[in-house]
Amino acid sequence: MSVSETDQLDFDAYIATAHALAERAGAVILPHFRAGTAVDHKGGGPFDPVTAADRDAEMAIRQLIAETYPSHGIVGEEFGNERAGADYCWIIDPIDGTRPFIMGQPLWGTLIGLTAHGAPLLGMMDQPYMKERFWSGETESYFARGGKTQTIQVRPCPSMSEAMLASSTPDMFTGANERPYARLAEAVRLRRFGGDCYNYCLLAMGQIDLVVETDLKPFDILPLVPIIERAGGVVSTWEGGDPRHGGRIIAAGDARLHAAALEMLSG
Repeated sequence: MSVSETDQLDFDAYIATAHALAERAGAVILPHFRAGTAVDHKGGGPFDPVTAADRDAEMAIRQLIAETYPSHGIVGEEFGNERAGADYCWIIDPIDGTRPFIMGQPLWGTLIGLTAHGAPLLGMMDQPYMKERFWSGETESYFARGGKTQTIQVRPCPSMSEAMLASSTPDMFTGANERPYARLAEAVRLRRFGGDCYNYCLLAMGQIDLVVETDLKPFDILPLVPIIERAGGVVSTWEGGDPRHGGRIIAAGDARLHAAALEMLSG
């Protein structure tokens, strides 16, 4: 989705705010990483971890949004929704990949997105430990590391037999999801697990061809949609629908590969 003419006037300011939010979150999170931070269970069935780093970083992000754009809405993982129906709404996940975070693996990131009238306007993924950042511009996507910024693009891969597939965990593919995923996994050249939000950014960078996952929440995927699409990729639900509400998600660098994967997943 490209930026509308109405939003172009403020786009630079919104991106600058997203960078400031990422900086503030990183400053809160990093002292907790590999520091023996206590881990709580949110409750329910499967282990759903949360740490002080998650909570404190989201609170810091919320405070800066409230100071900068008090009329904007916020949808966050840890503290729920505020004015979610506002014309402009920030979608935030302070640590996407809390499991690798608590294991000391640097495969996590802070997700920051902004919607305009319900449509994704911009997205950002920040990994402060490795000092890497991905974000969407008005028409392109970017990667920054070590003070250098570059434009990123997906790579062509029309053939399933040449594709590299990534997913966060095999635990996603049980029950009704098991057989469709198995068909896809058997057809690709390489399959790897782990990565969380990093996988989608590496797809936008041209390192991965497919990312397939289930049970995502809006804050898990919406900030990544503009990064993928403005790098030339395609992202949808397994049914070919709008990915912004989460659920079962497929992202592909090549539209032909996306179509072939959808056919396999739909059975």
